Amino acid sequence: MSPPTIAGATGPWEIVLGLEVHAQVASRSKLFSGAAVGFGAAPNSQVSLVDAAMPGMLPVINRRCVEQAVVTGLGLNAKINLWSRFDRKNYFYPDLPQGYQISQYKDPIVGEGQVEVERDDGSTFVVRIERLHLEQDAGKSIHDIDPDHTLVDLNRAGTALMEIVSYPDMRSAEEAAAYVRKLRSILRYLGTCDGDLEKGNLRADVNVSVRRPGEPYGTRCEIKNVNSYRYIQQAIEFEARRQVTILEDGGAISQETRLFDPVRGETRSMRSKEEAQDYRYFPDPDLLPLELDPAWVEAIRADLPELPDAKRARFVAQYGLTPYDAGVLASDRARADFFEAAAQGRDAKLTANWVTNELAAYLARDGLEIEMSKISATNLGELVRLIEEQVISSKIAREVFEHMWTGEGDPGGIVEARGLRQVSDTGALETLIDALIAANPGQAAAVRAKPQAIGWFVGQVMRETGGKANPGTVNSLLREKLSSVE
Repeated sequence: MSPPTIAGATGPWEIVLGLEVHAQVASRSKLFSGAAVGFGAAPNSQVSLVDAAMPGMLPVINRRCVEQAVVTGLGLNAKINLWSRFDRKNYFYPDLPQGYQISQYKDPIVGEGQVEVERDDGSTFVVRIERLHLEQDAGKSIHDIDPDHTLVDLNRAGTALMEIVSYPDMRSAEEAAAYVRKLRSILRYLGTCDGDLEKGNLRADVNVSVRRPGEPYGTRCEIKNVNSYRYIQQAIEFEARRQVTILEDGGAISQETRLFDPVRGETRSMRSKEEAQDYRYFPDPDLLPLELDPAWVEAIRADLPELPDAKRARFVAQYGLTPYDAGVLASDRARADFFEAAAQGRDAKLTANWVTNELAAYLARDGLEIEMSKISATNLGELVRLIEEQVISSKIAREVFEHMWTGEGDPGGIVEARGLRQVSDTGALETLIDALIAANPGQAAAVRAKPQAIGWFVGQVMRETGGKANPGTVNSLLREKLSSVE
């Protein structure tokens, strides 16, 4: 497949994209202190003396964060470096109390790996991972409370981040968003990051450059801290166009760091892009190198969960789902678990349809994650059973689903309490159909001339039975009786 291009006034241009994704490690405490990690706490209420960089305070590595980095590396099919070390990355921000960030530079904990990503059309592409390293987050500067002062909240300072750096393997805004979506799915399966984009627990620095197809890479600009799939795409599209315009006007691209303004839908300059030497990296003298026991790493590997790609393939093989439906279900671990629980002993394809359509629509309408569903997997499976056994029709099932969502009870109880059982009594249906045919000879003649017109009679029967007639039985009886009418 040829890389997509964007049309410029002087010919086509190719976008080249690499991402640095910052994923907050799922841990109850920070990377080098015992301070709690949590969203929404009062400002500066989760800060230890280490986080505040008080004199004489020494960092102590959090074993859980190291383990989470190893788990993530294995989930990304990456090399785990048994020897790694921490470095000081020196720069000044008001919300960085130490005046440096403890990160990893030349010797990260995780080396090269790769991720297979699905495009919207079902095709796939591979993004190579260059490295994953652990580092501290900074605090937060707040500019909109006091008109004369900037306030600083250090709750986030020292929180453990995994920075996952890709090679420049993406060629469109859609591919970049799909890559972050896939990365988030893997992290959530592994339990190493909750992937909450709104809280900033997963955010991306997007490196954008453009070039003529086949030419060397152009000068890149980095767009910092983009935290939604839509904004990632909008930022890339604007920045690529901006660079093409400059180059076609005879200008040159300055390597710089930029911010995306979602209100205006544009990027703006933040600062000139620093190089590694600008940060004056050196090994942190307060921390020993990390040396991992190979047996410990292998024990972690043996305990990895089934990941999205493997689960998707199993859903196709085991349940006979289409690759698309299997992919939708497998992309989220909670959704996949819900489906499997509901599908026990049921028609898997029918169950998948209810999970991905009706249930998904109600969850989206009420702003709920599937873990907060008002209908349990057991009850959804019971609803599918009632459809399979023709106790209710699919149409009536949607009515039952609505009652289940509002808390009326289990599907069987709702069907009985509301008299929603499907009418399959052929004797009663025959009587009704005979009366309809006798009362509508013109329509009967129309059906004989054009069999597709039978739908009118089906509609009349369903109306007379309040939608409870078995559609299959109704169609069979109508075809039999109308074909015999002269």
